[in-house]
Amino acid sequence: MLYVTIVSYKLDDINKSTLKILMISTEFPPIPGGVGRYTKNLTDGLKKIGIKVSVLCNEKGKGDFIGIDPKNENNSKIIFEVLDEYDPDLVHIQLEHGLYGLKMNSFNPRSLSTNIDKFYKECKIPIITTFHSAYPLHQWMELSKHPNLLNKNMITVSINLINQIGDYWKRFINYRSFNLANKQKMQASQANIAFSSYLAQLISENENAIKDQKSLSNFSVIYHGAEPNMNKYVKKREARQFFSLPLNRKIALFFGFMTHTKGWDILDNLDVPDDWVVVVNQSENLFNLAKPSPINNQKSQKILSHTDNKNSQNGKIINLNRGFLTDKELSILFYSSDIIVLPYTVTSGSGVMFDALAHGLPFIATDLGFFKEFADKGLGIVVKRRPNEFAKAIKKLESEYLHYTQRIENFNKELTWENVALQHFDLYRNILDKNDRIKNTPFPFVST
Repeated sequence: MLYVTIVSYKLDDINKSTLKILMISTEFPPIPGGVGRYTKNLTDGLKKIGIKVSVLCNEKGKGDFIGIDPKNENNSKIIFEVLDEYDPDLVHIQLEHGLYGLKMNSFNPRSLSTNIDKFYKECKIPIITTFHSAYPLHQWMELSKHPNLLNKNMITVSINLINQIGDYWKRFINYRSFNLANKQKMQASQANIAFSSYLAQLISENENAIKDQKSLSNFSVIYHGAEPNMNKYVKKREARQFFSLPLNRKIALFFGFMTHTKGWDILDNLDVPDDWVVVVNQSENLFNLAKPSPINNQKSQKILSHTDNKNSQNGKIINLNRGFLTDKELSILFYSSDIIVLPYTVTSGSGVMFDALAHGLPFIATDLGFFKEFADKGLGIVVKRRPNEFAKAIKKLESEYLHYTQRIENFNKELTWENVALQHFDLYRNILDKNDRIKNTPFPFVST
């Protein structure tokens, strides 16, 4: 069992650290995407406490260095060139395999690779890896480009069955290789970070690494940071007026990128309580790693039209159709809501959940391993992915709402970006001390 120890640092104003970090993430704003948004907030937090951080990203992002791309087979070469120019003390990878060109073979699973494998094999300075994804087998299979194959009742004549079977087979035979790729990158890194104990254990347990306590101890659990992007609390009435939302009902928010793994098809049969309304907003990320599939034979561009849905007819589902929101707009949307609903079929972690918690919202989610960890902390409810179970959970949260929000308020102290940045700095310093690169590095300045 892994535990997270949150250390509260109260320091005097001292000289800034000489520490130099190269942060690598293909996604980086203005590219829309959860990994990029996380990387931007983390680097901002590190800079605020005095650490020098430069970012290498895709050419469409506003990093300090650009050039990497999922389709660029020279990603490792580009990274080495930046290392030579920038000369950092260590390199920190935000690892989502698809963002670095995950390639799988239908006949030879041992050939699974990404465009940064050479970097991991040959890098001479300390590497820290933050893992954004790992999956148990059933969730890995749900990532198939043709998820309808997983339920024979959903197969329709409009989908090419041969392509479905081919993609399903490719994913199945590459599962072990994907886990091995995670393990190899874990072992090539001087330290590894996960957003939950669930994810750290999932990666470590693959290939029986759990038996190797050294592998398990090489993981640090540092929660995904999250804070409102507003200088002051926004009253619910004002927030709802901003989006022209009803003032006389409670709001259950469905929010995120429009991929089939979000499980929003549950809205087709969700019995929304009379005093509640569902508000939906979805967007599409640049690299679109998990494409959306149609619901009720609708076009994927508008995954939630629901024009003939009984809830829509009764005004119980409101689709904002605002696309990707700015951080400020997102904060206002969270402030307008009462709960966040996450009926995912697949997840390794959820930045949306952390963002919702940061705004005081409890969650209802599918009973997947990641969500169970935080439901056990009393921050939300997990249920079977059935419409009636979600409807009952909405009523349960409503009846115990104050208890949930009080626990969330205490938990949110761990999610501040300053706290997250300090935990990263402590990890950086420990790694560099072990590598004799920087000795006795003082803590940078932090507000008290």
